[in-house]
Amino acid sequence: MRKSKINRKTSETDVKLEINLDSSKKSSVCTTIPFMDHMLDLFSAHAGITLNINAKGDTHIDDHHLVEDIGITLGQAFKKALGDKKGITRYGHFLLPMDEALAYVALDISGRPHLNYEVAIKFQQNGFNYDLIQEFFTAFVNNAGITLHIKMMKGRNNHHIAEAIFKGFGRAVAQAVSINKKNKKIPSTKGVL
Repeated sequence: MRKSKINRKTSETDVKLEINLDSSKKSSVCTTIPFMDHMLDLFSAHAGITLNINAKGDTHIDDHHLVEDIGITLGQAFKKALGDKKGITRYGHFLLPMDEALAYVALDISGRPHLNYEVAIKFQQNGFNYDLIQEFFTAFVNNAGITLHIKMMKGRNNHHIAEAIFKGFGRAVAQAVSINKKNKKIPSTKGVL
């Protein structure tokens, strides 16, 4: 099975994370940031993966360090779980509606980190700084080694926009990590990703 476990402990955060790309058992996510718990639960459900996270940090200052370190740890675990990448589909994309919000997510498990994030969202609402979503994805992309494009097509409600992004990300990941039964090789003419 394609799974991994990463523990990241710094003077600011403590993140314990397990990921299983071949299991869709219910995930257990406890980050001490309820909004992130909700988004990561949505991501894992729509990706069809099992994700177990226990994370805490200096949220008495703000949520930035913890959100970023969860992205770092998830990216590292994702990359490790993919192993040699033989047989993966590699690409994934999804256009996801969430009420009035519409988000497009496309990714390439390329080995080349790049994030294009085009989301107009109010930064602070109900105690959560929505700007941290971009920080999360930047950290994930840099550590997973993927190319990721996230574009908000429409949206008014921050929560709906965020849900559309995380659900769309999950659906795109599900496509990209799926095994291509016709080709068990590394999906690149270079022979390496």
